[in-house]
Amino acid sequence: MTKVSKKDVGATVHKNGVTFRVWAPFAGSVAVIGSFNNWSEMPMNAEGDGYWTVDIPGACAGQEYKYVIINGEQKLFKNDPRALELTTNAGNSVIVDTHFDWTDNDFKAPPISQQALYELHVGTFHRIDPATPGTFQEVKEKLDYLVDLGINMIELMPISSMAYDRGWGYTPDYIYAIESLYGGRGAFLELVNAAHSKGIGVIVDMVYNHFGPEGMDLWQFDGWGQDGKGGIYFYNDWRSSTPWGETRPDYGRAEVRQYIIDNVKMWLHHSHVDGLRIDSTAYIRNVYGHNDDPNNDLPDGWSILQHTTSVARKINLGAVLIAEDIGWNQYITKPESDGGAGFSAQWEINLPRIIRSVLGTVDDRDRHFADLCAVLDHRYNGDAWQRVVYSDSHDSAANGGTRLDEVIAPGAATGLYARKRSLLAAALILTMPGIPMLLQGQEFMQSGGFNDWQALDWENVERYPGILEAHKHLIALRKNQHNNTAGLMGQSLNILHQNEDGKVLGYHRWDKGGSGDDTVVVINFANTKYEEYIMDFPRDGKWQSRFNSSWKGYSPDFTEVDISQVDVSSSKGALRLAPYSVVILSQDQ
Repeated sequence: MTKVSKKDVGATVHKNGVTFRVWAPFAGSVAVIGSFNNWSEMPMNAEGDGYWTVDIPGACAGQEYKYVIINGEQKLFKNDPRALELTTNAGNSVIVDTHFDWTDNDFKAPPISQQALYELHVGTFHRIDPATPGTFQEVKEKLDYLVDLGINMIELMPISSMAYDRGWGYTPDYIYAIESLYGGRGAFLELVNAAHSKGIGVIVDMVYNHFGPEGMDLWQFDGWGQDGKGGIYFYNDWRSSTPWGETRPDYGRAEVRQYIIDNVKMWLHHSHVDGLRIDSTAYIRNVYGHNDDPNNDLPDGWSILQHTTSVARKINLGAVLIAEDIGWNQYITKPESDGGAGFSAQWEINLPRIIRSVLGTVDDRDRHFADLCAVLDHRYNGDAWQRVVYSDSHDSAANGGTRLDEVIAPGAATGLYARKRSLLAAALILTMPGIPMLLQGQEFMQSGGFNDWQALDWENVERYPGILEAHKHLIALRKNQHNNTAGLMGQSLNILHQNEDGKVLGYHRWDKGGSGDDTVVVINFANTKYEEYIMDFPRDGKWQSRFNSSWKGYSPDFTEVDISQVDVSSSKGALRLAPYSVVILSQDQ
């Protein structure tokens, strides 16, 4: 593999003007046009390695430009693959001054064991005008809400320029340019700076498994493409095939690798983000997204994943690097020194399906715990913090599916059963080992499926304030804010009680153990009230209730039972359990 590292690719602003540099190895000639020269063609100089450059005195930030590429009879007008700003994805590239007045130099993301993630889609999270997508500014206006909820990390669905006016963000056409409909680069940096000022870290979802749809500007960028394939940025053989088109980047081409790695640097260094979630890593390391045939593996894809995590940690040793993979692949989160890809954690991708199988059935007799118990204490490489746990995500709540509350009670997603059992899911996520993540709106009973146009119904905050309050209480316990549930930040879990017939599950969480640490979670998955339910506890003594989901403060129509304290003798304790309820207990220090 040829090693190249070209500096100042793109439009680089300096005190006397702007230097332009673009990679177009099959071009016969390249020129730049823009508002700085009345859109007349300024020839660029070939550097002999596929790159072309020119310096234009007097050009400045805010001016628009494009490249004119000649290849034989073809004359192509292309946006800059390194553009940091676009007027629109179908418009022009914009020169950007990268200076920003940061005030967050003392910010550090919370330790991974204390993180509470919130998956957020900028276009639908907080949309004041129903006719237009939401913006970074509108997200910024809700930061105090997220702080009050207890969130300390937001995971933004992709915000790079996308091929469609509205979308999830998973069809990026320019990975350096931040979506103009969301407010563009400046507004995004303002959001990151503001989030840091309030103690919230920012993770950005990135798509490197494919670029755009076919036909985007990167497609046959300099006029060359083999057998109708995508040209210099893409594989031009069978390896190009993805579920999203023939658009897999050529991870073995040095210039494409630099294009990706420099993008990682842009996010973590220049944009101050605290981590990246890499979408569908399975399709980066394997042509078909699985390992049934090693001949389909992409060694260059695996090495770009390793390179990504290595570079990210050189910039920010504590960067949170999350992979979305398929199956239980231990090597995704193994260190590179052990042959792994070096990610911090990966999505526990089967968990939403398992939770739905337990909570989504109509008849209590059909609720079974085997798969749930298996996944409760699953870990990668023996480390609980190497996985992100969640009951809903943009994937599980879409693609023909719906949010969990709608699965529980179709057509009655905010009804009594949906509210009760949704809290069971929240309690599971926030008490099992792993990094917990909420999908935007689940804390106030957002219903239906996830899509790129339906804004969150913020009136639900007023309709279901108790459900929101329950999530606040659960997150506070998960982060041990009251110094009596330290076990929820620990690595250890033991299933104390598994009653398939009565549909009651109990488990013990601990870090170092002892009072204020050992925590017991008891979940009643049945529509049955128990006046005296006897089960094992880790030790004798008085166990205080820290959370009781049946409390009428969470919803006035809940069937509340009093369970302020449980006296345990000979390792046995008797609890009162409300129908479809969860109780969390620990001992005072």
